[in-house]
Amino acid sequence: MAKIDSGKVIGARGAWNDILSSVVVFLVALPLCLGIAIACGVPPTLGLITGIIGGIVASSMAGCPLQVSGPAAGLTALVFEIVERYGLPSLGIIVLFAGLFQVLAGFLKLGKWFRAVSPAVLHGMLAGIGVLLCASQFHVMLGYKPESSGLPNLITIPTVLIDACRNFGGEAHWVAGLLGVLTLTILIVWKQLHLEKKLHMPGALPAILVTTAVTYLLAPAVDYVSVPANILGSLSFTPAESLARIIDAPILLSALSLALIASAETLLSATAVDQLQSCTHPTKYDKELVAQGVGNVLCGIVGALPMTGVIARSTVNVQSGARTRLSGILHGVWLLVMVVVFPSLLNLIPTASLAALLIFTGIKLVDLGVVHKLKEYGRSEPGIYLATLTMVVATDLLTGVLVGVVLSLMRLVWSMSQLYVRVTQDESKQYVMSLKGTATFLGLPILADALEQVPAGVSLRLDFSRMVHIDHACLELLEGWDKRQRLSGGALSVDWVQLKSRFVSPADA
Repeated sequence: MAKIDSGKVIGARGAWNDILSSVVVFLVALPLCLGIAIACGVPPTLGLITGIIGGIVASSMAGCPLQVSGPAAGLTALVFEIVERYGLPSLGIIVLFAGLFQVLAGFLKLGKWFRAVSPAVLHGMLAGIGVLLCASQFHVMLGYKPESSGLPNLITIPTVLIDACRNFGGEAHWVAGLLGVLTLTILIVWKQLHLEKKLHMPGALPAILVTTAVTYLLAPAVDYVSVPANILGSLSFTPAESLARIIDAPILLSALSLALIASAETLLSATAVDQLQSCTHPTKYDKELVAQGVGNVLCGIVGALPMTGVIARSTVNVQSGARTRLSGILHGVWLLVMVVVFPSLLNLIPTASLAALLIFTGIKLVDLGVVHKLKEYGRSEPGIYLATLTMVVATDLLTGVLVGVVLSLMRLVWSMSQLYVRVTQDESKQYVMSLKGTATFLGLPILADALEQVPAGVSLRLDFSRMVHIDHACLELLEGWDKRQRLSGGALSVDWVQLKSRFVSPADA
């Protein structure tokens, strides 16, 4: 495992390791930056710019030195929806203010709260994004334009497939499809042979290189990546007068949604990076949040895609032997050199191959194996996962996440309000009532029914050793029952002082 020391360069050998790992990360990030931009419905240059800013700026300031930042598949659905609904010029405004919200949250020390997301909701969100990614990129892989939302993309997959097969040999759709299949085959074989671990190189690079070489030699009539010779000419700076649009409720809500989801994904990724390495200084979450915010502010100014910390590229960085933040910074430098010096090489890449790469990424996001793990924490967890996934696909990313969060809160309230009551008789034939859980007004009917089982005129001993909390409603019920029972010669045997002092705060007593 990699060992770092507060992100500082640790000698010539450490620097050399960082240089080598930065090249590996660059080769992995390059096709993903292009593919994610295309999946978002924006020019591929914008994905590259985000990767450059994420590398050079965010890595320089990062609270997690080995984390790599850039455009993320997890934001694809949200960004695509923003571009479709508000237009590409509005994307810069939304990303800029999302970055400002992140910076503010970092200064307010709110980093830990962005990590407070139920695993069921998080995995459901990622699975929903994976489904949307596969559905939209299946169209692109066959040379078609994807629909504007998730469900139409899913529904029209059979139609697109039939149309591509019907035109076999007559149009470019089947050629694009074959390139996509070739890409997926290389990715699968690479993974099955465990070459990713042996060579510290994911299959993305060889898959794109092979398909690019094939198209270069055969020159089929398919769509290719379009990167301008002058990257500065493709920048679209956000005009100052348009910043006033943030007062529009939909724009503001989109910025907040983007900040929340990007921050949660970044900080959870940072936690995973800490687990991958032997780290003497764990992630400073608020510092990482500020770094991401500054990066997104710059991305918003130039109209690029939003960035997050990305676990796939970060894992490659750690496994390739990175020691300090220099690796992440240099990967951004290599991206910049590529688009400035060799843009014509990028134009040789077929978009069908990038679409296939994203389909492979989407499939990995839909990790059904996590359902079995979630079952260990209760039967409701898989239900929350499936509900979040379904709502993300059927509606939009924000709605799906909100539904998952609400269901998680409802489950929490339900579990905290559960009261288990058992009435038994001990060896001396004395009635004993055992309480377990939380005795609130929600459990009042259960407690009342149990008390009614106790005959009049007998004494009842109350065992509350396994009870978490009791509220005034249940206390008053017990006190009232005790008074009525004493009139018939019985009593409730309980230490009232201990019960009230243990479960009721002084302010409520």
